[in-house]
Amino acid sequence: MAGPAPTEGPELVPQDGVGEPDALQRLWTPHRMAYIRGEGKPDGQDSDGCPFCGLVRLDDAEALIIARGETVYAVLNLYPYNPGHLMVVPYRHVADYTDLTAAETDELARFTQQAMRVARKVASPHGFNIGMNQGVVAGAGIAAHLHQHLVPRWGGDANFMPVIGHTKVLPQLLAETRTLLASAWSA
Repeated sequence: MAGPAPTEGPELVPQDGVGEPDALQRLWTPHRMAYIRGEGKPDGQDSDGCPFCGLVRLDDAEALIIARGETVYAVLNLYPYNPGHLMVVPYRHVADYTDLTAAETDELARFTQQAMRVARKVASPHGFNIGMNQGVVAGAGIAAHLHQHLVPRWGGDANFMPVIGHTKVLPQLLAETRTLLASAWSA
């Protein structure tokens, strides 16, 4: 039998008339609504409005950039599916994988390998999802600037929260994740 509702915790705005109190803690993520609604989302069609082109002009910590190469860089995803979800992005504003130069293709592959090594060292994932969505119909959020996702995975990491609640609980702030990965990248 459940005890009385907690008097302290994440739910800071009590509401009357919404049902019987229970022992559940609610995790509210209202900041995600901007992403869900696509508010203020740049289309990225040209490099002027492209967030990936803009990131490289910022400080690495501010931009959540983990490492920079000659033709690509690694950056944390602002809306991660899992802790350590990063992307390998060419500096050049290019949409299609077949339009990458040989140097870009090579460095993208090497950065992906390094990202896997670093994630294993820092967080010991059980596996990875690696891939890119080519085109809006394939799920690319910013289709005009190619980016490859690397998502660390652990057994049991998909539970009722993302499946039913469409909410991902992440145990670490992005700045902390970036610091761990960037430190391990050069080691």
